[in-house]
Amino acid sequence: MTKPVRIDESWRPHLEAEFHKPYFSSLREFVRQEYATRRVFPPPAKIFRALDDCPFEKVKVVILGQDPYHGARQANGLCFSVDAGVATPPSLVNIFKEIESDLGRPVSRDADLSRWAKQGVLLLNATLTVREGVAGSHQNKGWEEFTDAAVGALNEKRQGLVFMLWGNYARRKGSGIDRSRHLVLEAGHPSPLSAQRFFGCRHFSKANAYLVAHGQAPIDW
Repeated sequence: MTKPVRIDESWRPHLEAEFHKPYFSSLREFVRQEYATRRVFPPPAKIFRALDDCPFEKVKVVILGQDPYHGARQANGLCFSVDAGVATPPSLVNIFKEIESDLGRPVSRDADLSRWAKQGVLLLNATLTVREGVAGSHQNKGWEEFTDAAVGALNEKRQGLVFMLWGNYARRKGSGIDRSRHLVLEAGHPSPLSAQRFFGCRHFSKANAYLVAHGQAPIDW
């Protein structure tokens, strides 16, 4: 008998059905084989970390990434985040620059973004695993359908969330979000290739203003 997927219990009622669909069985076998025969990131215990660190009812802000980092020691289960002691990736450097410009003050540049997750920021990649050195290697295997289900559950069951969609990929993934129930913020991706369309977006102050207006505590970015 297949072991149940280990995931934070707050998400289980919203995602349990996915675990029993044919696509997820195929995905699970593919991922198991990859970890057995290749070097794959993040570590297995951190595959669902974005969900584990940010329970369903605690989510305030959703930031959608695409792939985990594919370099050694980088991916830690939270999009754009790396563990302490790992060089800050260029996209995250640009995120910090924008926050400081937006808020008009210095902020922590600690590249471990778990402090955001603890405050209700869901840092969710569309694809939750990747082979070392091969960007996109686990795309189109089923992860996108699973993470679409997570985003869809938040869209339908929650109200007053902020979705940050950076780049065309994230925009497409968030295209079905009900903008009468949630705030959807769009900008270019913060990578050096497109950061000129990210800088000046002021998403962080806009998110906090929206949260406060809806009776929620702002995020300490």
